[in-house]
Amino acid sequence: MNVNLPKKPKMNVKAIVIYTVSMIVCMIAVIIIGLSMYFGSNELDRLVTIGGSSLTKEDTDYQLLASNFDEIFQNQLEEYTTDLDIKKIDEGKDYIYTYYTNEENEQNSYDLDLNIPYINIDNEIIAKYNEEIKQTYVQKAEDTLKTENQNIIYSLEYEATIENDILSLMIRANLKQGSNAQRLIIQTFNYDLKNNKEVTLEEILSQKQLNKNEVQDKIKDEIVSEQQRVEDLKSLGYSIFERNPNDEMYHIENSQEFFIKDGKIYIIYAYGNENLTREMDLVII
Repeated sequence: MNVNLPKKPKMNVKAIVIYTVSMIVCMIAVIIIGLSMYFGSNELDRLVTIGGSSLTKEDTDYQLLASNFDEIFQNQLEEYTTDLDIKKIDEGKDYIYTYYTNEENEQNSYDLDLNIPYINIDNEIIAKYNEEIKQTYVQKAEDTLKTENQNIIYSLEYEATIENDILSLMIRANLKQGSNAQRLIIQTFNYDLKNNKEVTLEEILSQKQLNKNEVQDKIKDEIVSEQQRVEDLKSLGYSIFERNPNDEMYHIENSQEFFIKDGKIYIIYAYGNENLTREMDLVII
């Protein structure tokens, strides 16, 4: 009769690692709670330490806003308050509304998903905006509907706000035609309702009492950082869209595409506006 003695159990390395990590997490949680009680939650929120590097709460908020950029587009004018008496073209509609929609698909020819806005304000400058939107985006839709076997994918969405009597409209279009690279096009319109004039980024910075030189430095830092990232990708063999941080297009006076939301200024460099690319850079002030 063979007798099999029980073998010495092997150490479960995975279980030990999980247990150790859990203990460390618990210890960190206890430390954070203790610090919160000692310093107060506001001071604790001011500094978040991750992987040995310090990120301010402003940094984490910035990253969250940037990562949620796609969620901005809801095809509507957000709720707002204003005491201004602004003359509408159609009194029954809001200051900005969707006036052209099309969700149509023809196999091998086109795939459309469009929500094109209209600015419902009666003045000459706004009329030029609406005509530009019509000639650029509606005309493209009408031309696309006439095509056959072109494999065109065309989508458009928008978002609009009114803050401190500044109307801000942002349109985003994605366009792919046949074998061409996809284009991401972003166009913005910013209008001072109180003074009945188009407003520039430089004027908005002044209104918000933001230092122009500091904002310019932040823009350059973002572009330099992004260029470094794409150079790293290029070294791995990827095809990339290169930036020149010293290009005058990044100067504040030349930065035409910007959007105002919740007190933040989204400065947008959509390279697909002029090139066959979906690359863009976003700077949030």
